[in-house]
Amino acid sequence: MKVALYQIEQEYLNIVQSIIDAGGEITEEQETALSISKEQLQNKGVCYGFIVKELEGNIDLIDLEIKRLQALKKPLTNSIDRLKNNLSQAMQMFDVTELKTPLLKINFRKSESIEVTDVDLLDADFVKTTITKAADKIAIKEAIKAEIPVRGAVLITNYNLQIK
Repeated sequence: MKVALYQIEQEYLNIVQSIIDAGGEITEEQETALSISKEQLQNKGVCYGFIVKELEGNIDLIDLEIKRLQALKKPLTNSIDRLKNNLSQAMQMFDVTELKTPLLKINFRKSESIEVTDVDLLDADFVKTTITKAADKIAIKEAIKAEIPVRGAVLITNYNLQIK
């Protein structure tokens, strides 16, 4: 019979509640049920751990494949940029704005952009000032550990599941 991790947890909580309801007295049946639940948890936990390890391995393989494909993509992108640049220069040199065939059309698209040469010379209407705040978490952690009170921050201890 397959038992889900959630079911093991529920069974355990029900047994614990019945022990509390009985004033803390543990019967032999409850003790047996608790040991079985712990055994089931051990087995299920190990199975979950192996599944997590396998999925992490798959992610590593995918990451390697992404890097391999990016390495293949980079020279192709560079070639495209170089070919477009050469074609653009040649068309501009011969003052050709369009090349057209039944299967392909190559032309220049007009666009506009602003190049700011000196921000300090611009009127205030054309300048945007941004200020960002960020907490120095390392300094806050050091202060709290040194028992220095820090308003607006607390040190939280987390328990992160680790599967090795």
